[in-house]
Amino acid sequence: MAQVDIIDVGHSYTPDAEEERWALKPLRLTFEAGKTYALVGPSGCGKTTLLNILSGLVTPSQGRVVFDGLDVTRLPTKARNIAQVFQFPVIYNSMTVYENLAFPLQCRGWDRARIDVKVRQVAKALDLDDRLRQPARRLTADDKQLISLGRGLVRDDVAALLMDEPLTVIDPQLKFMLRRKIREITEQFRPTVIYVTHDQYEAMSFAQEVLVMKDGRVMQQGTPEQLFEAPASTYVGYFIGSPAMNFLSVGQDHGGFTGDFTLGGRALAMAWDIRTSGAQAQVGIRPEYVKVVPEPGVNTFPVRLRGVQDHGPQRVLEMDLAGQLIKAKVPREDGVPGAKEFLIHLPRTKVLPYVDGHLATVP
Repeated sequence: MAQVDIIDVGHSYTPDAEEERWALKPLRLTFEAGKTYALVGPSGCGKTTLLNILSGLVTPSQGRVVFDGLDVTRLPTKARNIAQVFQFPVIYNSMTVYENLAFPLQCRGWDRARIDVKVRQVAKALDLDDRLRQPARRLTADDKQLISLGRGLVRDDVAALLMDEPLTVIDPQLKFMLRRKIREITEQFRPTVIYVTHDQYEAMSFAQEVLVMKDGRVMQQGTPEQLFEAPASTYVGYFIGSPAMNFLSVGQDHGGFTGDFTLGGRALAMAWDIRTSGAQAQVGIRPEYVKVVPEPGVNTFPVRLRGVQDHGPQRVLEMDLAGQLIKAKVPREDGVPGAKEFLIHLPRTKVLPYVDGHLATVP
């Protein structure tokens, strides 16, 4: 495993294009050795371009890629000691499971006894140890993808394991199982993993740190908890979470201090001390923290029910709060309010202030 440093790396597929039109805007990142990262964002945001630069498939227009202090920017893929898992399993159907796992080690000149120990160790972790003699062509797509993962894990010299949407072709019912298995394996072998996906749930449930990307830029990097609890921008708040974070425009009086914000003409208390200086102010709150309450109090607001979405064990209430849509995620057993109009409570510690689309900081 290796620490991977991205130093002022940017890329344009069009010569002489303005920097604002580059597929990947110049950025600096450090992927620590032994940690698991996920790059998440919509199509065209730059995540696959970044992965291809790390793998050596693309040479960046500018900047350097460094593995454990070694500049690999101009090195070909085969010289970088990386392993890759693609959307579609890349295995040899004519070989057995054992032979597929052993092949990378045979290419590196390992002796037979050492290969056998390593292959059986990885096969056991993948739950493939009872199928080692089975021809790979007879396996399901998810088992073939596990072999692709195993071909990277058997090597001791892998600097990083790069995964490009590896669960895309997997049956939806099997994704949860396979995602959990991949996480268990990476925790056991501790490679440096950089995982690309457009699925925010996949990223949040798999990675130790998530990088949310948009238009070739990293909008926020942090743990799943940090991205959920304190999105750095309204974009991240909308992208992370299902349903997305609520964002509500607020009124302000007396210079725009925290205690002077109003929502629907009522005072709104927050645990933040900010000054907006006339900028556009909003507050954000996750639907999970919006609660239906029976009595008025601090930070309670009257709402009117617009509709209900059934999410299995949970329901999402869609409500009108002074002309603005707000959603609450409630357990199924709580039921749906019997009246069309009722009260909701917004906990002051969960109400976050946003100024011009960005999380306001404490001065």
